[in-house]
Amino acid sequence: MFGRGTAFSILKRSREAAIHKLRGTTTRPFSHPSAQESFKFLSPSIASHGFRAFRSLPIPKGHHVSYTRSFSKVVSAGAEHKEGLKLFVTGGAHAQKVVGIWLFGSAAWVFSMVLLGGLTRLTRSGLSMTDWKFTGGLPPLSDEEWLQEFEKYKQSPEYKRVNKGMTIEEFKFIYWMEYAHRMWGRALGVIFALPYSYFLHKGYITLRLGLRLSALFALGAGQGLIGWWMVKSGLEEPPTEYSQPRVSPYRLAAHLTSAFAIYCGLFWTALSVVMPEPPAESVTWVREAAKVRRLALPVSLLVGLTAVSGAFVAGNDAGHAFNTFPKMGDTWIPEDIFEMKPLIRNFFENTSTVQLDHRILATATLISVGALWGATRKLDIHPAVRSLIGSIVGMAALQVTLGVSTLLSYVPVSLGTAHQAGALTLLTFMLLLNHTVRKPSLSLLKSLPQVVKAN
Repeated sequence: MFGRGTAFSILKRSREAAIHKLRGTTTRPFSHPSAQESFKFLSPSIASHGFRAFRSLPIPKGHHVSYTRSFSKVVSAGAEHKEGLKLFVTGGAHAQKVVGIWLFGSAAWVFSMVLLGGLTRLTRSGLSMTDWKFTGGLPPLSDEEWLQEFEKYKQSPEYKRVNKGMTIEEFKFIYWMEYAHRMWGRALGVIFALPYSYFLHKGYITLRLGLRLSALFALGAGQGLIGWWMVKSGLEEPPTEYSQPRVSPYRLAAHLTSAFAIYCGLFWTALSVVMPEPPAESVTWVREAAKVRRLALPVSLLVGLTAVSGAFVAGNDAGHAFNTFPKMGDTWIPEDIFEMKPLIRNFFENTSTVQLDHRILATATLISVGALWGATRKLDIHPAVRSLIGSIVGMAALQVTLGVSTLLSYVPVSLGTAHQAGALTLLTFMLLLNHTVRKPSLSLLKSLPQVVKAN
């Protein structure tokens, strides 16, 4: 699997590539023994030039003013060209590090939100709270308050048709699950907003990064509204007396897709902060990375589409039907896959069709990932990229295994949660691959040798 060593190698080489590009040398990048110290000194000047809207940075102690002025002229000249390196963060290596940690931490928090949301759905806890406040509130603290909340739940269709006769202790369990999910999301808003305000005050955030993070924050705030919009659909009376109350699969898919979008935005931005240049040591590696990029993008889209189709499986409780594999019951294709009218409804509301779609997409994803690995075996690519592709193959195989096991076991909470985590993990690997093989700046490209020189 893809471990810390490979990730560290990618980030380290990217950082050194940025140094090499800015120094304008023609020797092999990453070979200078004082690269780390050079980066610490160069970053403040470069970053402050790239974002003048924030306060200027002081000259670091111990550095001669004439040397700083001379270097500033070089930076200014390079910034006039489009190929100049555009950093997301000002303030040097320390600012780059702390902002990166904050963004990676925020992405990890969203990851945990997705898992907690899946756990809430699998335990049928999502409809236990029948009202919603944007800022939230305290949970019931007395027996009287618990009885009041329980009485509200007793008026819901889920209690009347599914949980009638539930005890107050059983109700407390599902209530705490939903309450924790909601408050975990609100806590994310706090741990995102406070450091963001601090970094703005310190002048670390560039205008480009600030706009992107503001958009992600707005999307995160809207995610709470989407969540309540989804829950509200499950509090309405089902269309027939034989139907179980559940949230709209369309709204569930919208809620999950929005969460995935926030996670992807945070993770990609965090990578861009700590890895302003992709790992590149030769023109040959860059050229071969472009071939990987053309293959990785459609595979990534297929991974995302498969994950979204999983939301419709969950929204229709399709995982509790056809608990056999590879056949669906006694047949390969159920006879009722097109029984709904109009035809398009079957792909989103028909239990048989929804599960069949997910099976086909999952199989296609596994095959496409295997094809990506096979097509890149003979390419002369960066070792870290090759290792990452191998990790993607392993993760895709594990995800399919989790999906089949979840289906055959009638969707236990543990396997269902693991399967959802696997989907986001596979998407994470695809994001990292696409970010690692992206096109380097022209100035870095011009400074690279044709092939990697031996040490």
